[in-house]
Amino acid sequence: MFKQLTLTALAALSIAAFAAENDGWTSMFNGKDLSGWKSNEETPGSFSVEDGVIKVSNGRAHLFYTGPNGDAKFQSFEFKAKVKHMEGSNSGLYIHTAWQDTGWPEKGYECQVNSTAHKDPKKTGGLYAVKDVLDKAPVGDGEWFDYHIKVEGKHITISINGQVTTDWTEPEGWDPATALKNMPGRKLTEGTIAIQGHDPKSVVYYKDLFIKTIP
Repeated sequence: MFKQLTLTALAALSIAAFAAENDGWTSMFNGKDLSGWKSNEETPGSFSVEDGVIKVSNGRAHLFYTGPNGDAKFQSFEFKAKVKHMEGSNSGLYIHTAWQDTGWPEKGYECQVNSTAHKDPKKTGGLYAVKDVLDKAPVGDGEWFDYHIKVEGKHITISINGQVTTDWTEPEGWDPATALKNMPGRKLTEGTIAIQGHDPKSVVYYKDLFIKTIP
């Protein structure tokens, strides 16, 4: 009886520890294939899985998170992933976005992923064309780093390796058609996450992608 109680207690502790560790986070990538994601295949073969990570290469395309039921969308949430950009590479993480067959996603914001050597001065950790990190990327090329995005109401925070790089609140009455050139959809509503394939010379890797809704 004592042994049975001990095993039961240990099992309960393990379950509690697992719950505490996960703390509401949902895994978005199984490390094997692109289940739960859908590419628009604007440039075929831009997204693949190699050695347990998502590889982005080959050309412009976007990989949209659909989730297990095909209808994933979020309002207030936290997102985290490990990212590695190779020299001269550009990519991005779209938030509050929606499926689009071609072109740069029109809905939502882009959280920039851009290496030290790419010609675009808007670097990793910025909110593209809204609150940019200019000229100098906060991390080097060829190294894994932590990318964290938090959207709570109208407040967007981006952190790289635990350091805040963007802290921005969408103003009351925000009109992106007036505030931004050719970006009328840059507004917080609700939507999914999308990974950007930028150009044929860019190679970027993603792994350990998780999301958690904020009530």
